[in-house]
Amino acid sequence: MIHDYLPISRADMNIRGWKQCDFVYVTGDAYVDHPSFGHAIISRLLEAHGYKVGIIAQPDWKDKKSIQVLGEPRLGFLVSGGNMDSMVNHYSVSKKRRQQDSYTPGGVMGKRPDYATTVYCNLIRSVYKDAPVIIGGIEASLRRLAHYDYWSDRLKHSILIDSQADLISYGMGEKSIVEIADALNSGIDIKDVTFIEGTVYKTNSLESVYDAQMLPSFDSMKADKMEYAKSYYIQYSNTDPFLGKRLVEPYNDHLFVVQNPPAKPLSVEDMDYTYDLPYMRNYHPSYEELGGIPAVREVKFSLINNRGCFGACSFCALTFHQGRIIQARSHESLIEEAKVLIEEPDFKGYIHDVGGPTADFRYPACEKQMTKGACSNRQCLFPEPCKNLRADHTDYIELLRKLRNLPKVKKVFIRSGIRFDYVLADPGKKFLKELCEYHVSGQLKVAPEHVADKVLSKMGKPQNKVYRQFVKEYNDMNGRLGLKQYLVPYLMSSHPGSGLSEAIELAEYLRDLGYMPEQVQDFYPTPSTISTCMYYTGYDPRTMEKVYVPTNPHEKAMQRALIQYRNPKNYDLVVEALKLAGRTDLIGFDKKCLIRPRTGNTYGSVKRVDGALESQKRHKKKTIRNVHKKSVKR
Repeated sequence: MIHDYLPISRADMNIRGWKQCDFVYVTGDAYVDHPSFGHAIISRLLEAHGYKVGIIAQPDWKDKKSIQVLGEPRLGFLVSGGNMDSMVNHYSVSKKRRQQDSYTPGGVMGKRPDYATTVYCNLIRSVYKDAPVIIGGIEASLRRLAHYDYWSDRLKHSILIDSQADLISYGMGEKSIVEIADALNSGIDIKDVTFIEGTVYKTNSLESVYDAQMLPSFDSMKADKMEYAKSYYIQYSNTDPFLGKRLVEPYNDHLFVVQNPPAKPLSVEDMDYTYDLPYMRNYHPSYEELGGIPAVREVKFSLINNRGCFGACSFCALTFHQGRIIQARSHESLIEEAKVLIEEPDFKGYIHDVGGPTADFRYPACEKQMTKGACSNRQCLFPEPCKNLRADHTDYIELLRKLRNLPKVKKVFIRSGIRFDYVLADPGKKFLKELCEYHVSGQLKVAPEHVADKVLSKMGKPQNKVYRQFVKEYNDMNGRLGLKQYLVPYLMSSHPGSGLSEAIELAEYLRDLGYMPEQVQDFYPTPSTISTCMYYTGYDPRTMEKVYVPTNPHEKAMQRALIQYRNPKNYDLVVEALKLAGRTDLIGFDKKCLIRPRTGNTYGSVKRVDGALESQKRHKKKTIRNVHKKSVKR
């Protein structure tokens, strides 16, 4: 095996002595051979199984020649939109075009199309009509069945239909992609590859489809949003690899999309094998003169410790993509990778992260999950920790100690986030001390997201009293250690369930805290989350109860402004929100007020204290007299 970047040109193929690739991987990201990038993992895994893989990164979707640079592959094309959904990559929540693409050389925007996976597949079909096309990555995974698309504001087909692809490898894909490759290599036609877990395929007949649950038809979901809410929750309840059923989504009498159950989770040995493959650990050198790839800076000195998340926040797509069962790497694998990082010439002594979706999850939530799956009718941490939850940081603490004791390592940070309710649930109580003493650099970022319990219940987050308890224990621990370290809370505005009264409750909390966030995340309805389903349908799919959803851009702007009420640019929006909510008592000069009134405005119930109102009147009369005197002199 040649330890080098995979071929991106015919010249590279010639160096390796290849006349034809087995697979050509087309990706919306620049080519980065690092295990933080999905195209690197899948291509290196196939290489390790004896397949020849070439890379076409960010082809010009307006030019057919761009998809032909490596020729037609022997077994098929693999297509991914990139590490992010291309629409999230391109647009902010206000649907304004972003200025930078961190996955493109020099951060230049516009090197991939909107709906990149679909566009690339149609480009391939225009040239190679019969070549097998397998799609994967987060864009395909989260759009694998009918889904609400925020940017077009409509329900869209399974991406399998619009892209003209043959097969979806959904989820993380390591197991399914090797099975797909072996099936094609054995001579099985792509249309007959219908038996692999973790895949979705199209069929004109259900004669050979057994033991499947029928979903509402696309036409019925389009006609009735409640039908979509029902369908979504069936899908959500079947994301577990042990309990998940085969699902069928009808489009008409002769077209069905079939989702096979998810692939089984990787063992520790599987995870080690995946991350120990011979990655170059950097972007392709051809990008150097273009300014490199900004996203690499975030991951170059970080370690991926786990995948999966049993936190199951409503607005997060992880349950749908990676699943709820934690899969972790061994200490040995992580330490060996750390030793490689340490020898990098630009290593400064800092490991930036030892994490994953949630950094401090090192085990499945309970003993039964790896054999019987995660419960479909309950969550592990919400509304409170399950009595069977294994809340234990012992292994993570041991791992962190080993890493920070390596030669040349000055500090090991945890930046990918911890779950504060899980920290509190750990009866050992040792992790918080280790965290504060060794792994925080002045500030710890956590994600309470909101303070109103009504909103938190829709978010799948613990009650506000849990976060307050964590704040107290965090501050107490830093006090005992003699450290001045702070919490930086991530907050979200306009989530389903949040009206102006809940937004004001959040603003009052920030007032009492004396904290003003520099950035606020407005809820972003990305494909295939519970929160997005609520946003589109107005129903909570878990209970089918109606949910208030702020969809009006102006109301959303008011909710966002309330979180940053001290910003002068937000003054008018804050006043309008407080008036609409009947909370003009928060406009004034009392310490409990959010903003002060402008001269001449009293807003009904505004009061000045300590004689300030009389002082204002005297100042106004004096100003009038001075203006009159100047007028007489002229």
